[in-house]
Amino acid sequence: MRFTKMNGAGNDFIILDAIKQKIPPEQLPHMAKVLCDRRRSIGADGLMAVAPSEKADCRMLFFNSDGSMGEMCGNGARCICRFACENGYAGPTQTIETTAGLVTGVRISKREYRIRLNTPSVVRLDEVLTADGGTYSVSYVELGDPGIPHAVVEMPGLADADERALFALGRKLRYHPAFPKGANVNFYEITGQDAVLEKTYERGVEDFTLACGTGTGSVVTVLTLKGLVSGKNVAVSMAGGTLVIDAETESGRVTNLYLTGLTNLVAEGEILDEEL
Repeated sequence: MRFTKMNGAGNDFIILDAIKQKIPPEQLPHMAKVLCDRRRSIGADGLMAVAPSEKADCRMLFFNSDGSMGEMCGNGARCICRFACENGYAGPTQTIETTAGLVTGVRISKREYRIRLNTPSVVRLDEVLTADGGTYSVSYVELGDPGIPHAVVEMPGLADADERALFALGRKLRYHPAFPKGANVNFYEITGQDAVLEKTYERGVEDFTLACGTGTGSVVTVLTLKGLVSGKNVAVSMAGGTLVIDAETESGRVTNLYLTGLTNLVAEGEILDEEL
């Protein structure tokens, strides 16, 4: 079985072409758990299968490293757009079917892709939650329908925050009763005009990742609606690099949300993992 390894701002994925290769969909959760193991297999934040679609150039099936299915992944979608473009499934503009809805992409250069993220379907600003012995003002965003759940938490001094304490808080909020589906937890600090630092604890990975595309979109959605950023070319810095978000608003709602960043083709090869 052939595979491709890619990453977007350090958010890394194993990609399987289920159009050319006959891969039973029911096996994908188990394959994700085995192949994403960084010690015993290839290792990645998630596994994506590129499948046929009747409504788009192709369909993206996304699985977290724990085998759970995700609604969508922003950095993953950018990688799929490049994969589709370079493998003849799409041209310089791409349409990708995801569980959360249709995603459109544009090739800017060989490595840089811009996608329209799923529109926020749920936005709740500044809810007061208690976790880990403290009280926090938390905003909640779902992108798409069914929505990808994100908690957005301001964290002054984020760059120097204690990693263990932040991990513990992220895990508490990820399972907070206020979020029935669980949530990705995005800590942020505004560092300048239209400049944000972000760290995301991702459900399904159950750890911090080097970047989270839908997380950056959710953070900028909240900050734009609160008037704290302009919503234009907002640079969000994460451990894996910088992503750019554009949020267009109308009548107090975000109507279009765009994510731009580099992709990186890491490896192509054959899976020989005997655990499968």
